[in-house]
Amino acid sequence: MSDSLIQQFVIAFGYIGLALKYFIYWAPFFLGYLLWKTWRSYLLKRYLSNLKWILLEIKIPKDIRRSPKAMELVLNALYQPSSGNWYEQLTLGKVADWFSLEIASIEGSIHFFIRTTEPYKNYIEAQVYSQFPSAEVVEVADYAKQIAYYDGNSEWQPTGFEFTVKGVDALPIATYVDFGLDKEGVKEEERIDPLTTVLETFGTAKKGEQFWFQICVQGSQERFHKKGTWREKEDWKKQGEALIKEIQEGYKTDTMKKASEQSMSAADKEKIKAITRNISKSGFDCGIRAFYWVRTGTKFDVSKVKALKGILTAFQHGSYNFFKVAKGTKFDYWWQDYKNLRIESIRRRMFNAYKRRGFFYPPYRTKPFVLNTEELATLFHFPGMVAETPTFGRIESRKGEPPANLPV
Repeated sequence: MSDSLIQQFVIAFGYIGLALKYFIYWAPFFLGYLLWKTWRSYLLKRYLSNLKWILLEIKIPKDIRRSPKAMELVLNALYQPSSGNWYEQLTLGKVADWFSLEIASIEGSIHFFIRTTEPYKNYIEAQVYSQFPSAEVVEVADYAKQIAYYDGNSEWQPTGFEFTVKGVDALPIATYVDFGLDKEGVKEEERIDPLTTVLETFGTAKKGEQFWFQICVQGSQERFHKKGTWREKEDWKKQGEALIKEIQEGYKTDTMKKASEQSMSAADKEKIKAITRNISKSGFDCGIRAFYWVRTGTKFDVSKVKALKGILTAFQHGSYNFFKVAKGTKFDYWWQDYKNLRIESIRRRMFNAYKRRGFFYPPYRTKPFVLNTEELATLFHFPGMVAETPTFGRIESRKGEPPANLPV
């Protein structure tokens, strides 16, 4: 053994000895930190386990002709970023409320859902009725609990994907405004609604097949690292302001301290305009999942898996942000999962995360991305007559009127 190696061992043992010598001093701080983390974890689990969830189905009338702007106003009501006061956080484990916006095709029959906790039921009903008076809001059984998936021997087999955005959160995706769905006087047959692509795909589900689509949303938190600091955080709007400044800096010269708008490219002008509009609205931390289910005995359709994987490409437009697959339940090559040892564990975890609508907290915490109310309304709105998928369930008219005492 070389002298240098012996010297390294001596130094290492010296540090260990020093640490043991002062163990009595630093151990209480270390153990106190562990105790605090354990207590916080217990409070969180207790708080989450006591939440009472319900699933609301929104049934759409045949004659609906509202712009996605109406849905944006409904979604504004879901912006609940507060985690409560310090007492509620430290003694009850309270965290910010979250919701799930969902579209499901049960053997071709398409349904729209909002999953929420019980205290928000009347509030959400009031918001929906205020914008869609002829719709019906009904509390229903959870479709995700109708499938029991535990292992490879289950009756249903899933293929699932989680999605994220390609660029920074402040850069928006193309929205219903960019597709002209906010304009009045445009004939239904001339409208281009990217959500129609999703509904057409979901409408292809046959007997023994299901499609699920889920967007978990929570009022955006300060979680982005602030440049120039060690631990400080900032929100996504500050990120957007920094991105605008970065674009403008590229056009500055030694003689011109301020970026000239005339010197900017059309693409950068459009990008600044889009970011400015994006950060002017409320933002949500989001997570998106989608599933294709096939019952045993039903032919597995590979084309539907490919359609599901690319289901959000319809929302891609120009130099805007766009979606990509972050995680899936399939591997590209057989040697990545020899004898399917990993795939079943991944499927179970993603299914349980979907069923529990878990995204923001353990055990299903995943890095979210930000979408504002306009972007969310683009992904989740009630389509007009342009969407004439035969299996898309519409109602003739809503039965009765909403209760007069609903809060507004």
